[in-house]
Amino acid sequence: MKTESRLIRGARLLDPCTGLDAVTDLAIDRGRILAVGELPAGFTPTEVIDGQGCCLCPGFIETSFQGHTPGSGRDGSLASELRAAAAGGFTSVLLRPDTSPVADTPGVIREQQAEAAAAGLIRVLPCGALTPGLRGRELSEMAALLEAGAVAFGQAQRSIEDTQLLRLALSYAADFDRTVLLHPEDARLAADGVMDEGPLSLRLGLGGRPRLAEDIGLYRDLQVARLAGARVHFPTLSSAAAAEQIDAAQAAGQAVTAGVSIHHLLLTSQDIGTFNTHVKILPPLRDARQQEALRQARARGTLSVLSAQHEPWGPDHRGSTMTAAPFGIAAIEYLLPLALNLVRAGLLSMLQLVQRLTTGPAAALGLPLPSLAPGSVADLCLFDPEQPWEASANGWSVGDNHPYRHWELRGAVRLTLRDGRIVHRREP
Repeated sequence: MKTESRLIRGARLLDPCTGLDAVTDLAIDRGRILAVGELPAGFTPTEVIDGQGCCLCPGFIETSFQGHTPGSGRDGSLASELRAAAAGGFTSVLLRPDTSPVADTPGVIREQQAEAAAAGLIRVLPCGALTPGLRGRELSEMAALLEAGAVAFGQAQRSIEDTQLLRLALSYAADFDRTVLLHPEDARLAADGVMDEGPLSLRLGLGGRPRLAEDIGLYRDLQVARLAGARVHFPTLSSAAAAEQIDAAQAAGQAVTAGVSIHHLLLTSQDIGTFNTHVKILPPLRDARQQEALRQARARGTLSVLSAQHEPWGPDHRGSTMTAAPFGIAAIEYLLPLALNLVRAGLLSMLQLVQRLTTGPAAALGLPLPSLAPGSVADLCLFDPEQPWEASANGWSVGDNHPYRHWELRGAVRLTLRDGRIVHRREP
C-alpha cells in the first residue's frame, strides 16, 4: 500500500495517551508519525496541510459497528459503511457478529477481512459470536475464530440466558485473554418491548422495556465475569443504576469497562414523539433523569467509551410501524459534531472527548493505545471544531435511519488518515 510523507502545520494536537494538548506541527513518513514539533533536518514532505484552527488526534475507534457483511446488501455493506465511518474520523471499527449469516465460523471472519481489504479504507476488527447463531445454546469454536482473525467475542444485542454457559464462555475467553462484549439484559423481563417502559409507553400503547431488565442483567453478568476472571465490556448502558454498578465493580478492581452511545446522551424517550422509528434503539432511550445520570457517569470516566452504535437499515424498512421497525440508528458520520455539544456544555474537555473515542475503546478491547508520539502508526483525524454544516437525510451510509436530519451541526472532519494515507478528505 503506497504511503506518502506529509506535514500538518499549526494544528492543535490532542493525545490522551501522552497528555499532549498543544498547537504545533506533526510530520508523517512511511505510514508512521515521524516527528512532533521540530522537524528532522532534510525532511521534505510530498504534501503540506494547513491545520490552523483545527484539531489533530488519533483516529477514532468504534466498538459497535454493524457492517451487514455478510448480508443481502440492501442495508449496506462494509464498503458503504466504512466510507461513512471514515467520513466520521474513524480509523478502526469492531464489527458486530449479528450478520447474515452470523460471524460464528472462520469462513465468515475471513470473508469480512477480505471485504475490508478490497474496500481499502479503515481497519476492520472482527468480533466472533460467542454461540452459534447467537442462540445461546452451546459455544462457538472460539479458538478457530481467533485463528481466523477475531479480536474479541460477543453476542451483539442478545444475552445468554443459560448462566452456566455464560460462565463457561467467559472462562474460555479469559484463557485466551480476549475481551467479551455483553448486552446486559434479562431477556424474559424485557420481553418484546420497543421503548422505555413508563407513562409514555402506556400512552402510546407500545410495549415497554423496563430499566430493571438492564439492571438485573448487568448484575448477573458482572458476577459471572468476576467468577470467571474475564475481561468484559458493555458497549452501551442506559440506566443510572447500571452506571452505579460499573462504578462499584471498577472500584473493586474488576476488569470491566462500559460505554454509552451518543444517542442516549442527546436524546430521551420523549423524542419518540409521534412514533418516530428513527429513535428506536437498544437499549431504549430513557427519560431525562437517566440521561443526566449517564452524562455525569461519562464525565467522571465510569463510561470510558463513547459509541456511535452504528446500525444502518435500507429502504426496505421505510414506513414500518414502531413495533415492526428494526432497532438501530445510523449516524457514525455525525458522531463528532454531536459529541462536541458535550464539550460546549462543559461536561467534557476536548482532550477527554478524544480519550472516549480513542484510548478508551482501545483499552476496552485490549488493543495497543493509539498515540501521536513519534513512531506511532499514523491513524489520524484532523477536524475543524467550529465548521458549521447541516446533517442530511442521506449521507455516506446506506442507512437513513437517524433522527438528526436538518440538525445544525458544528464541527467537521477534514481528513481521516490510515497509515498516513488519506482515506477521507472533506471538500471545502
